Amino acid sequence: MSVPKRNRRVAGTYFVTSRTWESRLHFMKESACQIFVDTLLHYRDQEVYSLYAFVLMPEHFHALLTPAPGTTLERAVQLIKGGSAHAIRKDSPSRIPVWQRGFSDHRIRDHRDYEAHLRYIEGNPVKRRLVFAAEEYAWSSASARFAMDEPPQGLKPREGTRAFGTAEAVP
Repeated sequence: MSVPKRNRRVAGTYFVTSRTWESRLHFMKESACQIFVDTLLHYRDQEVYSLYAFVLMPEHFHALLTPAPGTTLERAVQLIKGGSAHAIRKDSPSRIPVWQRGFSDHRIRDHRDYEAHLRYIEGNPVKRRLVFAAEEYAWSSASARFAMDEPPQGLKPREGTRAFGTAEAVP
């Protein structure tokens, strides 16, 4: 089966998901988790993308991010997965691949869509019964251990909200 082509130059914010190879529980070890998070934050700090939220589960991750201008979504995810896999292999004698090939993405449409995906990311460890509250899960932006970027600008506002300001319509 061939991998579908993506529209490589569409700017925007994305919900990204990728699984480990054969859904293996690579991220049960604290050292592997720390390597992944360090890699994720390293490329954010290098301004490859803006990062709004993430969660690293034992066999997959989710992230909300916006690639920087000139960076494709594919390149951003390649750096996250490739950089973390390379560092994990250096840390472990295992030669088992870390990540499955490819990833899933969803382009965030508006503020409501962003909020829904943010809640999904933060609630993932609770739903899986790894913790009772999202803030308790160490490998998530919900833990408040990691600085995240401000939410993206330019998302369509929620329906029912009104604009604020001093301008008035002139008859």
